[in-house]
Amino acid sequence: MRKIKVLVVEDSLLFRELLVKNLNMDPGIEVVAAARDPFEARDMILEHSPDVMTLDVELPRMNGIEFLRKLMPQYPLPVVMISSRSDRVFDAMNAGAVDFVEKPANATKAQIEEFVRTELPVKIKIASVAKIRRRQTAQAPIDPGLRNTGKKCSLIAIGASTGGTEATAELLSSLRSDVPGIVIVQHMPAGFTELYANRLNGSGELEVREACSGDTVRPGLALLAPGGDQHMTLVKTGGELKVMLKRAPKVNGHCPSVDTLFHSVAQVVGGEAMGIILTGMGGDGAKGLLEMRQRGSHTIGQDESTCVVYGMPKVAYELGAVEYQEKLPDIARKIYTILNRK
Repeated sequence: MRKIKVLVVEDSLLFRELLVKNLNMDPGIEVVAAARDPFEARDMILEHSPDVMTLDVELPRMNGIEFLRKLMPQYPLPVVMISSRSDRVFDAMNAGAVDFVEKPANATKAQIEEFVRTELPVKIKIASVAKIRRRQTAQAPIDPGLRNTGKKCSLIAIGASTGGTEATAELLSSLRSDVPGIVIVQHMPAGFTELYANRLNGSGELEVREACSGDTVRPGLALLAPGGDQHMTLVKTGGELKVMLKRAPKVNGHCPSVDTLFHSVAQVVGGEAMGIILTGMGGDGAKGLLEMRQRGSHTIGQDESTCVVYGMPKVAYELGAVEYQEKLPDIARKIYTILNRK
C-alpha cells in the first residue's frame, strides 16, 4: 500500500518541524510539503495533490476556517484540524473538516512528539478514507401530524464518531421538544464536549448539555457524555431514568464508549428505547445496538451514502443490529414515524 501523502499547514516553525519529522516516522505516512499559511498551502495543494491536510485554526493572512470555506467547493480534501480548546473548531467541522485533535498546550517537546506519533497519525489515516460531505442547508420538515403519541419509548440513545459532530447536530436540530430524553456518546477529546453541547443548545427546540452524574433523563433534553476517562450508563431510581458517569478502562479503544452506553440502555430500559448509530470508524456501538434490538428496541443506522466514514453503522448492519437503515436527513422523520405508533 502506498503511503498517505500529507500536507502540513502550521505557522509555528518549531511545531511545524516537529509535525513533519514525527509524522514521517510513521511507515504509512509521507509529509509531501509544509506550509506557513493558506496562501502557501494553496500552491502546495496544486503542486503535490496531498491525500490529507492537517490545518491549524489560527494562521497568518487568513485563518484556517476561512481557508476551508474557500477551498472545499473547489478542491474537496480530507482535513484534520489541529486546534487549541475552542468552539471555533466546530466552525471548521461545519466548513468541511473531517476531524480534529487538540493542540498540546504548555507541553514539553517529548509530549508533543508523543502526540504527533500516536494520536495524530490515527486521525490522518481515518481521514484518508473519509468522504467529504457538505452539511444539508435545510431539512425536510417533519409532518406536524407525527407526534410522540405512543408511550412505548422513553429514551433515545445515539452513538457517533468521525463525522459525527455535524451528523448529530443535523439530527438534533430537526427534532422537536416532544421527543423522549436523549443520551449521546460522541467520540471527542475532553473539554470539547462541553463546548459542543453549549453550541448545540439553542440551535433547535431541544435543550442540550454535557451530562453530569445523576442527571435525570426527560423529554426534550439531550445529554452528551463528557469526553475523557468516564463511561456513561443509565440507572432507574424512583421511577426515573438517570445517567451515571464512572471512570473505567477504554472499551473498543474509546472512553466514553458507545457500546457501554447501548448495553446499559438495553439492560435498564429494555424495549422502551430507540438506538441510533451514526457515522464513525470502527465498530464501537455495534454489539450494544444488537443487544438493544434483541431486547425489543427499535434501531436505526445511518446509510453509507451520507456517512463521512461508513464504519460503525456498517458493522452494526452486518451484525443484524440495524432495523432501519436511513439517510441522515431522513432519520428524524423515521424517529417520529416510530414514536407515532400506538
